[in-house]
Amino acid sequence: MKPLHQPNATEISLPAVMAALSDPVRVEIVRCLAAAGEAACGTFELGIAKATRSHHFRVLREAGLTNTRAQGTHRLVSLRRDELDERFPGLLDAVLAAAERDASAPAAVA
Repeated sequence: MKPLHQPNATEISLPAVMAALSDPVRVEIVRCLAAAGEAACGTFELGIAKATRSHHFRVLREAGLTNTRAQGTHRLVSLRRDELDERFPGLLDAVLAAAERDASAPAAVA
C-alpha cells in the first residue's frame, strides 16, 4: 500500500475541516469514531456503496480530521481529536453535540 496524504497539524485549515463536515455521512463517521475510537474502514454500516464510503474517508483524511494507518490489508481510521482540539478549540465538541442531537431527534414526517 502506498502512503496516504495526511496533513500535518499545522496544515489543517478551518475551511477544509468545515467543507469535510458539510456532508451528513462524514459527520456520522466522525461521530462513530469519537464514540468508538480507532476502527477499520469496512466496519462502518453507512448504507452506501464501498466506493462512496472510501471517498468520504478520503475527504476526512485529507482535511485533517482523521488519521489512517495500514495494518496488514486493513486501513484503520481514528479521529485526530487532540490535534483538532488544539487547533480549533471547541469546534469538534460543538459538531459532535449537534450530531448527537440530530441523531436522537425524531424523524420529520413528510
